Amino acid sequence: MNLDGVTNSLTFVYLEHANMHMSGESLLLIVVVGIIAGWLAGQIVQGTGFGLVGDFVIGVIGAFIGSWLLPQLNVHIGTGTVAAIANATIGAMILLIIIRAVHGSGRFGRRGWW
Repeated sequence: MNLDGVTNSLTFVYLEHANMHMSGESLLLIVVVGIIAGWLAGQIVQGTGFGLVGDFVIGVIGAFIGSWLLPQLNVHIGTGTVAAIANATIGAMILLIIIRAVHGSGRFGRRGWW
């Protein structure tokens, strides 16, 4: 089995990401977008937020879901902070709907937060 193409692709991805640097402002923006998106999704889907840490976790996971799923559906919201919040909120809402479907219709499901 020849894995040269896979190895070269993985090496390229590793080297490309090895040179990435994240500023403090970028990290702060990720945290703010995550908190806002998680809070908005909690308000829309569940009717209440999940606290600062819970909103952040839901928002960040939702951002990953939204950034993967929306382009797959050929939906492009735009660029900028507002688009990032909208994208993350849509992903967080999808996450909360899946959690609600799996664990029941209560605020946090039948067995606690998850």
